[in-house]
Amino acid sequence: MTAITFTARKMDDATKGRSQCAILPLFHRKKLSAEARQFDQASGGAISAALGLGDFSGKSGESCILPGAAGAKRLLLVGCGDPATFDRAAAREFARTLAKAINATRAGDAVLHAAELHPKDGNTPWLLHSLASHLTCATYRYTATVSKPKPAMKLSRLVVNTGDSRSVKAGQKALDRGVAIGNGINEARRLADLPGNICTPGYLAQQARKLARDNAALGTTVIEEKKMRELGMGSLLSVSAGSEEPAKLIVMNYKGGKPGQKPYVLVGKGITFDTGGISLKPGAKMDEMKYDMGGAASVLGTLHTVVELGLPLNVVGIIAAAENMPSGRATKPGDVVTSMSGKTIEVLNTDAEGRLVLCDALTYAARFKPQVVIDIATLTGACVVALGSHASGLYANQDKLAEQLLAAGVESHDRAWRMPLWDDYQKQLDSNFADVANIGGPGGGSITAACFLARFTGDYHWAHLDIAGSAWDSTPKGATGRPVGLLSQYLIDRAG
Repeated sequence: MTAITFTARKMDDATKGRSQCAILPLFHRKKLSAEARQFDQASGGAISAALGLGDFSGKSGESCILPGAAGAKRLLLVGCGDPATFDRAAAREFARTLAKAINATRAGDAVLHAAELHPKDGNTPWLLHSLASHLTCATYRYTATVSKPKPAMKLSRLVVNTGDSRSVKAGQKALDRGVAIGNGINEARRLADLPGNICTPGYLAQQARKLARDNAALGTTVIEEKKMRELGMGSLLSVSAGSEEPAKLIVMNYKGGKPGQKPYVLVGKGITFDTGGISLKPGAKMDEMKYDMGGAASVLGTLHTVVELGLPLNVVGIIAAAENMPSGRATKPGDVVTSMSGKTIEVLNTDAEGRLVLCDALTYAARFKPQVVIDIATLTGACVVALGSHASGLYANQDKLAEQLLAAGVESHDRAWRMPLWDDYQKQLDSNFADVANIGGPGGGSITAACFLARFTGDYHWAHLDIAGSAWDSTPKGATGRPVGLLSQYLIDRAG
């Protein structure tokens, strides 16, 4: 993947800078910006001609490539729409249009003249943050198992002309944050898109160790099955019992905060392939069950962002990684297993395995005396039925934590919707033969899954993100990298 370097700078005369492409944002039915007027004059009126002929109007989603002028080899006009309605949604559309258009030019470097590019709410740093994140995400290409991957984006350097020297420092900070979040999202996408025969529990452990090797503030410990047995993690081990791939409990400890400062703990479901086990899934779309480690990918992606930004926080990432396969050694429906907490679980459906690995990881998380614990999991099809792909399901045992996560989702446009976690649903998990059953019947499946997890959260503040609908797309097929944006923004907000 091409890495784009972003630089904020003030340019007194837009036409004097040399670049392969000058990017000019233009609003619909508004006078040309100062930079656009300079290039219009330098080009002999080419921009005015394009507007007059109707080749370009400045409407949202439009773009137009013109021959170069002055120091720019080409001019790229990008529509912003109505300035009165240029809100955050319109700004995101501008970023998407720009990413597609600049890729089509095949320019290696460019200058974005953004002196008059301000969202309706006046938060220009947010716009630059969003732009850098979108462009970084646009560089993603899947390359691992294809002989001829899609051509990489040519753009490797973008200078943003802020038009104001006072805006340069804030603009650079916003760009750097956007790049870091985009890199984290792309790392999560890369991991999730890998096939199950490559991205195994062991591979996830290797990736966690690699991230730690490259960052002095991050340490990684991998707990093997022998140690899990000693810890009493019978629930997690019941999932890997049918597989030739041993389970791994991967613990990443980022120490960016003060010694003794309570950490934020992220727990990811890492089922690297889910056949359903003995409760076998239908064959159709089973290939997409390589994405059942989307929670693990998001934990690694978020930590990638955290270390890149050097956030002044302590953050622990825990990944419960296993493969769910049928075999003569596999857990059977009706088996009873004992979790690390000591609670016994009747496994009525081996395809409800995510909660079985998470419950032991949540019990393990308590030893870090956490500030909060957030688990992330492609947990239930019921959440997809309820919310589709636009929102992740959010459950929390504390209102303040829920509100903070919802706000981070809105800020990052990686949104979640809060779901009920009422005790009324707990009785659906009653078992005649164990302390709790691993499924709760046909109704409220996403809720009862969260209620199951809630039984293992002890006394700490906890939230659960069900990302079964948001972690990947089926058409075109590919991982989204969510909810790295939400989690990163939440941690940035906590860092202040």
